[in-house]
Amino acid sequence: MNKTGIAYAVSICVLIAAVIAGVTIGTVSIPVSTLWNRQADPALFNILWNIRMPRVVLAGLVGASLAIAGAAFQGLLKNPLADPYTLGVSSGASVGAVIILFFGISIPFLGIFTLPVFSMAGAFITMLAVIGFAKLVDRSMKMETIILTGIIFSSFLGSIISLMIALTGEELRQIIGWILGSVSMRGWDYVNMALPFIIIGTLLLWLNRRELNALIFGEERAKHLGVNVKNRKMMILAGGSILTGAAVAVSGTIGFIGLVVPHMIRLVSGADHRQLLPLSFLNGASLLVLCDLLSRTIIAPTELPIGVITAFLGAPVFAFIFFKQRRTGGA
Repeated sequence: MNKTGIAYAVSICVLIAAVIAGVTIGTVSIPVSTLWNRQADPALFNILWNIRMPRVVLAGLVGASLAIAGAAFQGLLKNPLADPYTLGVSSGASVGAVIILFFGISIPFLGIFTLPVFSMAGAFITMLAVIGFAKLVDRSMKMETIILTGIIFSSFLGSIISLMIALTGEELRQIIGWILGSVSMRGWDYVNMALPFIIIGTLLLWLNRRELNALIFGEERAKHLGVNVKNRKMMILAGGSILTGAAVAVSGTIGFIGLVVPHMIRLVSGADHRQLLPLSFLNGASLLVLCDLLSRTIIAPTELPIGVITAFLGAPVFAFIFFKQRRTGGA
């Protein structure tokens, strides 16, 4: 088995182990056999399939979405520090979600999909705004310019959310939960709400995996290779924004998954997006399932917001990549 095959085998095994740990470990320990044996203990079977399993599945889908979106943004922008969180895309998605919660908007023909649609719209608009502003400031789109632009937009959008929190009443708890990031108390309805958009976003990025490889060498080279750069860039941005918006709509703002996972995968399998995207998807799912497990067990019975755990993991990795990039650039 070659290096890539080993990476897939290990990734799948880790994901299976993470899911089993996520559904069996907690305040109440549940035997693995409960997964298929309803007669053993109906109460435990109910806890596993109606409380823990949807939470674990949702955490896996959110982690996979953020990781694959981060891998695509990094490839498109040729910047290892790009991810939905550092680019401000998560903040844009959060504003879209919080507007729905704050005003209690429900569009009849969208139904339960009102929240993710507004969240995705916020993510996509923010992504376009960040790239557009960065180009105005610096035509060469240097790493520092993009990241600083993302920080500027994140700060501005954060102030909008803070304003809505200051003006809110009953919705305060729900909005704060969105900001901190959590998959707690989410049922199968949330999985059903996010899944269609996660499938669409993932397919969009997967269909552009070869184009992402071509864009690594620059837009001119990609054009010579027959890539319709403008259309493909919009498809990649749309795919990443759909994934980010869907993830934020059901879990709130969870940072650094899209930064950490693709970086680690590149160290193992290289920068080929034909391998990077699926491996990021699998390992992003595993990482967030394990982070969620840690968030609800580390100080049990109290739960930490999952965003706190990912920030503890992601901030040092962000600092390391930034330091490495600066040293390489200065060499």
